[in-house]
Amino acid sequence: MGRITGPLAARARRHRRVRAKVSGTPERPRLAIFRSLGHIYAQIINDIEGHTLAAASTVEPQIRSSLDGVRKTREAEVVGETIAQRALKLGINRVVFDRGGYQYHGRVKALAEAARAAGLQF
Repeated sequence: MGRITGPLAARARRHRRVRAKVSGTPERPRLAIFRSLGHIYAQIINDIEGHTLAAASTVEPQIRSSLDGVRKTREAEVVGETIAQRALKLGINRVVFDRGGYQYHGRVKALAEAARAAGLQF
């Protein structure tokens, strides 16, 4: 079999490169982002124990209901604010940012900046 090529393979390579350098610990868990065409997801992960500590996404009913007719960048901001609030409730205020192989641009940047504004430190 030949090597898999294309944009998905390229993102996977970039993500592997990022993950080689970024790991979540109990003191400073990893804020991981996944972006699809229609939704955006964020998780706070302790990689040592392999546990997801908090999560937020645009598919959650309470978040989805407030986003009718809103642009995807604004949706990402809402998810960033929500994940930051949930992390702060758990006593997590410092995280390492895992952009998931995506460029730090657009929705990924909006989510990160909203989480910072809501109190998370990267």
